[in-house]
Amino acid sequence: MGPVQWSMLLLLSMLWGGSYFFVEIALLEWSPLSIVAVRVAIATVVIWGIVLAAGLPLPTSRSAWLAFLWMGLLNNVVPFLLIVWGQKEIESGLAAILNAAAPIFSVIVAGIWLKDEPVTRPKLLGATLGLVGVAILVGPSALAGLNANLIAQLAVLGAALSYAFAGVYARRFPRMNIDPIVAAAGQLLMSSLVLIALALVFDSAGELLGSSSRVWLAVAFMAVFSTALAYILYFRLLASAGATNAILVTLLIPVTAVLLGTIALGERLQWQHFLGMTVIGLGLAVIDGRPWQRLMRR
Repeated sequence: MGPVQWSMLLLLSMLWGGSYFFVEIALLEWSPLSIVAVRVAIATVVIWGIVLAAGLPLPTSRSAWLAFLWMGLLNNVVPFLLIVWGQKEIESGLAAILNAAAPIFSVIVAGIWLKDEPVTRPKLLGATLGLVGVAILVGPSALAGLNANLIAQLAVLGAALSYAFAGVYARRFPRMNIDPIVAAAGQLLMSSLVLIALALVFDSAGELLGSSSRVWLAVAFMAVFSTALAYILYFRLLASAGATNAILVTLLIPVTAVLLGTIALGERLQWQHFLGMTVIGLGLAVIDGRPWQRLMRR
């Protein structure tokens, strides 16, 4: 990855990192299914407005829309529901640690299905170092609940695995000559149809009508910034950097969350924050490979 891809990865981590905080607010009044359905529906309207305003060509083949459906299930419906449901039972810090297993899953899944992204020891070592760094960054207090609520923890790990499969599956869109923004819009549209249908069957509209403006603002923020804008960046990153590199965002999300808390909320950085960020940076350097190669040449 070059400077542009690393910048996109950092911005994406900031957009997705904020969603954990806003999910906690929304869970005070809404069910997980309602949160995900409304979030994705609003994001769909926003991103399709961008597609239509830009006059981007839309695919007409059945295979393209079927691919959008599968991508929506793997990248939205399954992981969103699993993470939000898991956060009802476990703290967001532990959820972030478990979700940071996604790069390890991605290295393995991409190595099996993609010829140009083979499994290598630097990739596995770097992803593992990143996961350890996230655990150090979040702190031992989050790991205290690791043995409790096993089903919720497995749900978040399942979301991480789903993200890994989604990253590999999305590699087909550049080969189909589909613009990254159109790919993001297509998968959001298909996933919103699935989620709205599920919400109509299993949820009540009463909780939405009687909820506070704070919850609506939290979900709207997630929809516009953490979903619509984030997926535009994500699909551009997938097209230019590959599945394994794009999923590294899960390692940077806790870092940006800590830094945003320091800048915006006046929180103080502790020793474990610096150590955790250092280990994460080391893991990213191992995966990238160039710092190690420069060191060996010297």
